Formats: sequence, structure tokens, C-alpha cells
Amino acid sequence: MGSSPDRAAGASLIETRSIDYIPDSERHGSLWSQFTLWLAANLQITAIVTGALAVVLGGDVFWSLVALALGQIVGGTVMALHGAQGPQLGLPQMISSRVQFGVFGAVIPIALVCIMYVGFSASGSVLAGQAVAQLLHVDDAIGIALFGLVIIALTIFGYRTIHAVGRIASVVGIFAFIYMFVQLFARHDIGALLDNRHFSLASFLLSMSLSASWQIAFGPYVADYSRYLPRTTSSVATFLAVGLGSVIGAQASMVFGVFAAALAGGQFAHHEVAYIVGLGATGTVAALLFFSIAFGKVTVTTLNAYGSFMSMVTIVSGFRGTRVVSTRSRLIYIVAMVGLSTVIGLLGRHSFLKEFSAFILFLLAFFTPWSAINLVDYYCFTRSRYDVPALSDPNGRYGRWNMTAILIYVIGVAIQMPFISTSFYTGPLVASLGDTDISWIIGLVVPAVLYYVFAKGSFARIPDRLILPKDRSQVQG
Repeated sequence: MGSSPDRAAGASLIETRSIDYIPDSERHGSLWSQFTLWLAANLQITAIVTGALAVVLGGDVFWSLVALALGQIVGGTVMALHGAQGPQLGLPQMISSRVQFGVFGAVIPIALVCIMYVGFSASGSVLAGQAVAQLLHVDDAIGIALFGLVIIALTIFGYRTIHAVGRIASVVGIFAFIYMFVQLFARHDIGALLDNRHFSLASFLLSMSLSASWQIAFGPYVADYSRYLPRTTSSVATFLAVGLGSVIGAQASMVFGVFAAALAGGQFAHHEVAYIVGLGATGTVAALLFFSIAFGKVTVTTLNAYGSFMSMVTIVSGFRGTRVVSTRSRLIYIVAMVGLSTVIGLLGRHSFLKEFSAFILFLLAFFTPWSAINLVDYYCFTRSRYDVPALSDPNGRYGRWNMTAILIYVIGVAIQMPFISTSFYTGPLVASLGDTDISWIIGLVVPAVLYYVFAKGSFARIPDRLILPKDRSQVQG
């Protein structure tokens, strides 16, 4: 039986918990809400632009669509496997990294996760800001700033509000995308675009990398949004709800982006939002589409802001040995992270497309090894047998630094470097592979095998069951 404070925490409009364990008395939600959240997070303008990059960077329409779909399946599988951990553990994603890396060692991947959140939020705010600016007839900079204020407000409310916004945004996104696809097919010869086929392995793998990296990049925070589900929730059902929502939404957006870029040619860069809306709408309908684009960015940008808050708290709490965060500290974290991403968006808005493509591809090198280690440890060794109190104790079961995992992580990052191909760094082996980037495949497979082999004998840190805090009824004030 849960205590009164527990019930109050579960029913509060403004979330009071952060990285601490969610007791059974506060568990709520449904798998449908998981599906709509991730559908909404992907039916949005940045996913459209990501799909467009497949054509902008040299691919044809037909093979780009095939490659993007394959990448969605591979990356979506990795992402959804992380999401399925949430109900079983009742913990946010990145604090569970302390099981693999140690209480202090987990700071290494978490710090990189924070950079990811800021980068994605910044790039997303540029596109959303364009839509807000068009809708309100103001400068793009004002649109970006206004969008940032909305994100701060929603992030402060937390988990329940984020899921509620996701449900609304999924409906808005579905109607907007149906309209845009109808207009696209009615006004343009899509068959001619599909008939122009010139297969290139380099372009094919590049397109696959775009969608795979898009999905894998959700991995570090996907369990944050499933951790309140009842502990009895099926892992398979959670995997399907999260994965299908994300893959369906992302593929729909990227397909539209591929067609839009193929039709636009050189007109696409720096005018992404205006061009996409202009494909099929003017006047009032155009205004509604600008609104849907801005609103579509609300869900995923709020996820990024909330995730950055959770990650920063995880870093600080690891050294302080506590999971309690005051409301005042929570506000400071959120304002700081959203403010930083907004400033970066304002400064970099004129070179968005090129920089974003480089960012999203290079990002894979740092997150595929973490995903591989986390998933192998959870599904092959620990399952849900975590010692939750020990996650905050540097002298406890998981220790300060797990050098085995840290070394494998470093190897996983380093071994990808010769195979990476981005605008600001190209590895020495890329040319010999026909300019094909296969780094993300190596980054998944090699660390997974190494961790399975070298961590297999380390069973002393694995309890025989899930160990919960004796009394976590108090909530943050």
C-alpha cells in the first residue's frame, strides 16, 4: 500500500520526481500513450529534413526510401529495446548506466548525451522558429525565442503533461501529414521521381545511417517516458508500442522529405519550412500547416529538454550521492539547458542544414557503443535485477568506475573513427570503401561482442532480484 505522499506525487499536475525510483503506487499510463508520444515525436519537420538529406546528399528517390526504411527498422529495434526497460525498472534511462559504468563512470556517456540534447533542441528550434515566425509574421529570431519559452513551460510540468501534449500532437500531425501527402501526390508526378533510379552503395548506406541514427539517438532517454507504466506491463508490448510509434512516424516524415527535396532541388536549403508548406497550401491552410509544424516540434523538443534536465541531475547526483532534487534546482536546470539550445539555434540558424547533417551522423559514434553495452548487460545478464539504492552509493555494489565497460566504450568509439564520413571529419578508410560510412554498424557490433565476452564473468554485482529502496515515500520539494 503506497503512502499519501506517493499518491500525491502520482496525481500532481507538476511532476515532483526526477531520477528516483517510481513506486508502484505512482505507476500509471497505457501503451497507447507510448505509441502516440513517439508517433508525435517523429511526425515533425526535423524528421522531414532528415529524410530530405538522403536526396540533398546525392541519393535518388527510390533507393533512398528503401534505405531509410531499413535504417528505421534497425535503429527502431535498438531504441525500443531501451524503452522496454522503463516499466521493469521504474528508473530513467541514463541512471541505469551506473550499473554498467559505475556511479562516477556513467558521467562519461551522460555528458555526451547532454550535448546531444542541446544539439537536437537547437536544430529543432530553428525549424520550429521558422514556422512560428511565418505564422506570426515576425523575424525568425523572435520565433525561435518564443518557441523556447513554450518548451520551458511544458518541461517544468513534466511527465504527465508531456504525454498529454504527445496525444494531441499525434492527432494534429496525422491530419497535417495526410493533407500534405494528398496535395503532394495530386500536384506532382511522383511516379517519374520513383522511376529515376541509380543505385549507389555509398548513398544507400548514407540514407540508412540517417534513419538508423535518428532512432538510436532516442535510446538515451526513451525509458524516461515509459518508467511510470505499471511494473506488470509486458516488455514485448512496450517494445512494440514504442517502436511502432517511432518507426511509423519517422518513416512517414522522411518519405515526405525525400519527395520534397527531389522536387525542390537547390531551393530547399535555408527555406525548408516555407518550401514544404508551399508544396500544397496558401492562405488559411498554409497558416494551419505552419501551426502544425510548430506544434509538431513541441513534443520532441520538450522530450529533449526534459531529457537534458534528467541527465544533468544524474551527473550532479552521482557525485553528491543523492536522488533528491528541489523544485528550484529543477527550474534552474531546465531554464539553463533550454536557454543554451535556444542561443545556439539563434547563432547557427543560417547554416542549419549542413551543420545538422554533420551533427546527426557524427553523433552515432558516441551513442552506438553505449547502446550496445547497455542492452547486452540488461538483456543478457542483469535483466531487471538492479540494486536501486546502490545506484547512488559510490561505495556500493556498482562502485565508482567500472573500467571494463569504460574501456570497451572507448574502444567502441575509437574503432569507428576510420569509417566515419561527415562534412567536418572523414576517416582514412572511407575512400577505400567507396566513400561508404559503415561506422554505426561497427559501433553496435564490436562493443556488444566485447562486453558480452569480458563482462560475462562479473556476476558479483548482479543481485538475485530487484532491490528497491526501503522507504522512498518522500518526494522532492
